[in-house]
Amino acid sequence: MTSIYLYANIYLNSDRNSGNWGEKVRLSSRGRYGVAAMYELSTYGDDQSVSLKEIAKNQGLSLSYLEQLFSTLKKERLIISQRGAKGGYKLAKPPQKISVGDIIRAVEGPIEFSECVGGAENYECNKSSMCVTKDVWQEVNDSVNSVIDNITLQDLLDKNQKKVKG
Repeated sequence: MTSIYLYANIYLNSDRNSGNWGEKVRLSSRGRYGVAAMYELSTYGDDQSVSLKEIAKNQGLSLSYLEQLFSTLKKERLIISQRGAKGGYKLAKPPQKISVGDIIRAVEGPIEFSECVGGAENYECNKSSMCVTKDVWQEVNDSVNSVIDNITLQDLLDKNQKKVKG
């Protein structure tokens, strides 16, 4: 799986007021839909399989796109499938054992803000030893990964419960 590189806002124009900005840090639809679909799956509990059609309907997602995502999530052993009349998908582990980071990395690959801090294959920077910003990108990279690794599906379930109650 290839790495997904996220790039910070880069100012491209000397006229600061022009609004001409570079790429923004954004998660792709694969990551967003993957987390949404896994959250939906977690709402059904451990003993109930859910069809992709139902997940697609409830989350407003494309069924064919979900099929692609679930193929990847199954290969990464985050979900299991069951065949038959009551077939469908369910989580392979309890929701407290699956982090948002697990899901995103399963469908996107490693999250890296710069090639120089992510260990990209065959990437060599001749300024690496003197680079002032490398440590910044490493800290941003570590921080984002720490956040997504410390939010589980169970946390999302709990947050939704609080919203519903309150």
